[in-house]
Amino acid sequence: MRLHTHTWGDGERVALLIHGIMSDHRTWRKVGPALAARGYRVLAVDLRGHGASGRGAYSTELFAADLVETLPAGAELAIGHSLGGLCLSLAVDRLRPSRAVYSDPAWSVDSRRSEAGSISITPEVFAQFKPATREMIAGFNPRWEQEDVEIECDTLRLWDENTAHGLAPMFGADLAPVEAVVPSLVQFADASFLYEADEVARLRARGFEVRTVKGAGHTIHRDDFAGFMASLDGWI
Repeated sequence: MRLHTHTWGDGERVALLIHGIMSDHRTWRKVGPALAARGYRVLAVDLRGHGASGRGAYSTELFAADLVETLPAGAELAIGHSLGGLCLSLAVDRLRPSRAVYSDPAWSVDSRRSEAGSISITPEVFAQFKPATREMIAGFNPRWEQEDVEIECDTLRLWDENTAHGLAPMFGADLAPVEAVVPSLVQFADASFLYEADEVARLRARGFEVRTVKGAGHTIHRDDFAGFMASLDGWI
């Protein structure tokens, strides 16, 4: 499937941005212009079932194939958040960016571990979040700016909640790459519900650089934009 794509800038270097579940390219409203100001032509997709892209069957393999179908190979930089990080890792051997950044990637969505933190993460939980109100979104994300809350309301309205059910096999699975195919940074949220401390050592042993953004929640670029950009030092 060819995906809807939004572009910022017209620089000679190319950067790719891939959002997480329930969002679309607008989640990158600050990141896209910031990279464009650094000389990139920034391409941000809407994954299938999200934003202005088409609907259909859903699986991680199809999401990754869509990226290969839509985006140019050989970009200087690719950044994927959450589900977008997982999809990027599945497509990276074909997209072959010079550098890849995985921002709190959904490589290990473990419901049992999440329940220990009072959050039970299942496909049904994602699907049931579709009618969330502005107050609920702001309550879950107290560090977001109001514009991000409004955008999330609209992206939820457009989102096909069947994507969550199509992604059910990833819940409880260990999908972390066995190696870094290209130079790769993993950016963890300090308050991530996806990872425990021992994951850092495992990923470093597989060739990934790992950095943590202190104080940030899962959507780092919305929780702490300055911290998100600072953690990319040397990668952009």
